[in-house]
Amino acid sequence: MKQNDAKDVSIDEQGGTEATGPGSEVMLASERRRQVLKLGAGALIAGSPMLSGLARAASGRTLKIGYVSPQTGPLAPFGEADRFTIQQMQAVFKNGISVGGKMMPVSILVKDSQSTPNRAGEVASDLILRDKVDIMLVSGTPETANPVSDACELNEVPCVSTVVPWQPWFFGRKGDPKTGFKFTYHFFWGLEDVIGVYTGMWQSVQTNKVVGGLFPNDGDGNAWGDPKLGFPPVLAQKGFTLKDTGRFQSMTQDFSSQIAAFKQANAEIITGVVIPPDAKNFLVQAKQQGLKPKVVSIGKALLFPSTLEALGDVGEGLSTEVWWSPVHPFKSSLTGQSAHQLADDYEKTTGKQWTQPIGFAHALFEIAVDVFKRTQDVESNTSIRDALAATKLDTVVGNVSWGKGPVPNVAKTPLVGGQWVKGQKRRFDLAIVNNQLAPSIPLTGPLKLLS
Repeated sequence: MKQNDAKDVSIDEQGGTEATGPGSEVMLASERRRQVLKLGAGALIAGSPMLSGLARAASGRTLKIGYVSPQTGPLAPFGEADRFTIQQMQAVFKNGISVGGKMMPVSILVKDSQSTPNRAGEVASDLILRDKVDIMLVSGTPETANPVSDACELNEVPCVSTVVPWQPWFFGRKGDPKTGFKFTYHFFWGLEDVIGVYTGMWQSVQTNKVVGGLFPNDGDGNAWGDPKLGFPPVLAQKGFTLKDTGRFQSMTQDFSSQIAAFKQANAEIITGVVIPPDAKNFLVQAKQQGLKPKVVSIGKALLFPSTLEALGDVGEGLSTEVWWSPVHPFKSSLTGQSAHQLADDYEKTTGKQWTQPIGFAHALFEIAVDVFKRTQDVESNTSIRDALAATKLDTVVGNVSWGKGPVPNVAKTPLVGGQWVKGQKRRFDLAIVNNQLAPSIPLTGPLKLLS
């Protein structure tokens, strides 16, 4: 096997991988190494086939990175940038990476969660038990990140996750703040940040402070609507009145009851965290049924240009949280690209408008490479985990450093608020309208009331 060649991987429609080129044989991971140790020296001397595997690993095997995200299904906008990111990483890894003074090939094994927790857990198990990945990367809502993280924790495989507020990732997995997890690490912002950003936007304009809440019965919805950790207590403290109509199932077709309740409460602010199809159904029906809020700030669905394009004129003036944008003052530790350059690269390569997950998908690989380079023994999952836990890296989404809290295994990244306005080249641009929690990220306009 040539050490300077990396395997080519393409995303297939069912979430599997297609591999070509050198380095395609399955190499040993921690579980098989433990099995070898259990066999004892006698079995190895007797000619166990695992001996040659160990020899190959020692001589410079292929490092395997597992990557799981929702590339199809209702959460597909979270995985829209994956093909671009994987292709970019293939170019970065074409000559391998230097680990302990030796160049090692790298392969990326990509799986589609299909927007369902069961599928996410299944493909994670495949990557762990069959493909023997050295590190797992996962992105895109609790429905994908949590089951993948759980599989890695169970099998003692180092895992890095993102694009989930830390509370539904940590507490949704029954994390204990006193002990944390052993093999799974997460970076993103928290509910305290999105609540701060949203209320900051709302306080900058004149409303009656009555808020209608759309919280589905899923990991995000239950966290955002939680009476202790979510929006309710903070809104009450800041003088807002919340009208919460209760949990609903995602992919709901009729929002008439919620709309009627918001109209009766005279809610001038609408908030929530819903998937793109639900956002479209609600907003179109709200307009048809005469609900006329002054502010609509919705998480998850309104993050993406594709959702706004589907909404048409209804999309103008809608607001959301912004985790990453071209104006974020950060650059990649892998390519040296600024956030602006990375967004431009995406638009030139794909012909599509930049989207927020680009930065975090890229940062996952920044962290993986940094971890491999600092690992004392890449044949030890514990050694890889130790390097991961010690990460202190400036990435294209900001600094990622574990050990500073708010709970074990969680590193926070900055969050600002944005509003979709008429664009110059595209139908809508995402303006940064609130940066009170991250002043280093420049404002590009004020929040305006919906017409």
